[in-house]
Amino acid sequence: MDASMGQFQKKFFPVVERHKNLRTDNHCYYDNQRVTAFMSSLYIAALVASLAASVTTTRYGRRPSILLASLSFLIGATLNAAAVNLTMLILGRIMLGIGVGFGNQAVPLYLSEMAPVKLRGALNIMFQLAITIGILAANLINYVAARIHIWGWRVYLGLAVVPATLMFVGGLYLPETPNSLIERGHLEKGRQLLEKVRGTMNVDVEYEDLVEAGKKANAVNHPFRNILKKRNRPQLVMAILLPFFQQFTGINAIMFYASVLFQTLGFGADASLYSAVVTGSVNVLATLVSIFIVDKWGRRVLFLEAGVQMFLSHVVIAIILAEKFGGTSPQPPKGFAVSVVIVMCIYVAGFAWSWGPLGWLVPSEIFPLETRSVGQSISVSVNMFFTFVISQAFVAMLCHFKYGIFLFFSGWVIIMTFFVYFFLPETKNVPIEQMINVWREHWFWKQYDPPAYSSFYEGEDKSNGHNGQFLYRVENESFRFTPIGSQRQRAQS
Repeated sequence: MDASMGQFQKKFFPVVERHKNLRTDNHCYYDNQRVTAFMSSLYIAALVASLAASVTTTRYGRRPSILLASLSFLIGATLNAAAVNLTMLILGRIMLGIGVGFGNQAVPLYLSEMAPVKLRGALNIMFQLAITIGILAANLINYVAARIHIWGWRVYLGLAVVPATLMFVGGLYLPETPNSLIERGHLEKGRQLLEKVRGTMNVDVEYEDLVEAGKKANAVNHPFRNILKKRNRPQLVMAILLPFFQQFTGINAIMFYASVLFQTLGFGADASLYSAVVTGSVNVLATLVSIFIVDKWGRRVLFLEAGVQMFLSHVVIAIILAEKFGGTSPQPPKGFAVSVVIVMCIYVAGFAWSWGPLGWLVPSEIFPLETRSVGQSISVSVNMFFTFVISQAFVAMLCHFKYGIFLFFSGWVIIMTFFVYFFLPETKNVPIEQMINVWREHWFWKQYDPPAYSSFYEGEDKSNGHNGQFLYRVENESFRFTPIGSQRQRAQS
């Protein structure tokens, strides 16, 4: 351990340092309540903040929530860099958690609402790309800062003010989304912004959808109560299970073992650096892959392919480690360590182009406007809650299960992959305000909200001067055809 990080542990977590000096099991170094309290404080704060953010995002717009997130990041980073005791350090983590709660609630919503339908997946995943780049950069900065004697950890924690400042300044220049403006009654401003972001004045169809969605949203007085209604059951189930599954993919086990294996390969004190660079680079590159194919191949294809990839990776790693660890030593021979690192990279790639970004993308695009802010808050809260659970239980599980933890998570990967196959409909290229029809046409979810019309049909309409192909819908009650817009209008909107 280098001087700076050693000083950090001695100051705030002396028990961990004593365990390392006694050369106890590498899996059990961090099985300590002070460490877990420090780590989990962020997630509890984020859970509560995301619920509060739903009110801010609905009443005042997406932009104020983004600004509040950046301010919380600034305060949290400052407190952590200046910390003189564990209480101050935890308070800083709580402020960072509030920033995470507001940011994860508002930013995916903002991107999904502003993006053109054919680019919604790619633009939304850029949020995850920024996170993966930030993680890689933070690990590299940590390596450099750790070489600064005594106070290097303050540099590492304090540098978080840089992205927080950029986020705040950028937020000052962000326009509000047309969806939010129209929901809050600013119809003309909403239409003008919609025309600007779409680059055309021919936005009648999308604008009418937004106005109709805004009326429904304004008719809801209790969003949290409304989301519990039967017709919202499909989206609510997804908002709970998708973030739950994301945390049980086993990504934490992979990231922990990567550092151990690089120590085995002989990198010694530099093991954490090489582990961070290799896994972080794979994470970034695979997220880029997801950006390019998510709107072409769809969400389901990425989920299902990655499910097989991650399951096989978990099983292979568990078999290799079981064979070479013998259940006692945390370090396998070098040759086997290399093979495990390769399989780990295959796993990280699968996670990074599926559950990593899609766990945030899908919940942000499936809700109607009247429950969208609340639905996203629930999704973020569930994510933070189970991140908290994993952070509390993971170190103890690793200490007792060792390589068996990979088999534990492989079982969850099977469950979540079958769930996606049977219950998650495809959402690519569906306008966000028409997403309700995806659930109404699904074999299972349609029982909760039967379709008001059967489906869309193409036809010609030459009446009243119209000339060209129009989309029609069949209204079940009157059995009449109602034109709802041309193919060209739909494509542009």
